[in-house]
Amino acid sequence: MPSLFEVSAGKLAGPTTGTQATNKSTGVTLNTESGQITMNNAQLDAGVEVTFTVTNDKIAATDCVVVNHGSGGTAGSYLVGVSTIAAGSFKVTVTNASAGNLSEAIVINFVALKGASS
Repeated sequence: MPSLFEVSAGKLAGPTTGTQATNKSTGVTLNTESGQITMNNAQLDAGVEVTFTVTNDKIAATDCVVVNHGSGGTAGSYLVGVSTIAAGSFKVTVTNASAGNLSEAIVINFVALKGASS
C-alpha cells in the first residue's frame, strides 16, 4: 500500500549531482526536483559572496527552492541561499562568512517544493 505522501503528492525523485567545472560562479544544469551541487574549489575571499545559476526544467516561478551547505569545507563558514527563482532556473548565492579566504569544494543540497500554481 502506498504511503499517504505518495497518494497525495507523488513520489520524490532521487538525488542527482552536478559539479562546477571552472569557478564558483559557473552555472550548473540539473533537471530534477532534488540534488547536490559540488562547487569548484576556487578561492572565495573572506566576506565575499558569489552567485551562480542552476538551470533546471523542473522549476516553475511559483516554486520554493530550499538549499543548504550539505558537506565539504569548513562547517559554519558559509551562508547559502536562493536569491532568484524563475521558470527553468534558480540562482544560489554563497557567502564566505569566515575571517579567512577559503578554497574549498563545498557540496550544496537542494530540493524544489512545488508551488500552488505549478
